[in-house]
Amino acid sequence: MQRVTRASVRVDGGARGRIETGLLVLLGVADGDTEQDAARLAGKVARLRIFENEQGRFDRSLLATGGAALVVSQFTLLADTAKGSRPSFTAAAAPAEAEPLVECFCTGLRDLGIPVETGEFGARMEVELVNDGPVTIVLP
Repeated sequence: MQRVTRASVRVDGGARGRIETGLLVLLGVADGDTEQDAARLAGKVARLRIFENEQGRFDRSLLATGGAALVVSQFTLLADTAKGSRPSFTAAAAPAEAEPLVECFCTGLRDLGIPVETGEFGARMEVELVNDGPVTIVLP
């Protein structure tokens, strides 16, 4: 995830999702991930203190700042490049399994009061962002 001052996603040249201050979440779903994993991750993303307080210290969460999340499904995060020159994506969940888990993650954020915008699952997307900091955090 990346802390942003703004981010947007376009599909087929048209606007799909846009946020101002908040987090761009690039979400990869692995084979074997569960709804419990998605819900746990949503809670972690909402509560992780990566926004600065008045003293410039990371002390505020997405919940505390009232920021939004732009969630973009990205199976390429599961790329295995250990062998050869072409990445393998066998660790990624099949689309029929991944799509409901992406929605479960988004629902988990919404249930916590986070405004959520999304890309389009399985589509080729153009993502634009202004990374604030820059701050980029990888969550397992």
